[in-house]
Amino acid sequence: MRDYVCIGEVPAEEDCAQLGTDGYHERAKKECRAFINQLRRMFGPEPEGARLIVKSNPHDFGNYLDVQCVYDEDDEAATEYAYKCESDMPMTWDDEAKAELAL
Repeated sequence: MRDYVCIGEVPAEEDCAQLGTDGYHERAKKECRAFINQLRRMFGPEPEGARLIVKSNPHDFGNYLDVQCVYDEDDEAATEYAYKCESDMPMTWDDEAKAELAL
């Protein structure tokens, strides 16, 4: 059975694009992609049964984007990966993510 965990938009101590501001979706997509790339550098590629995605979610002010790990809850490795990304996520951007965001 499929389940997911919400990981966030960016590392916990970093500022992120604010919903409702000009250019939100472009900036948020870039931040989420950089966040996924950083998570993969930290934890390796997703195992079979898990996948990091950018998800659009409804909100009163429009749709916001965040990173989620969709996983097969019957697969132990996929479940562990998802919860590791959530519980051990980075607090700040690493140098590669900073360079990616500067492009």
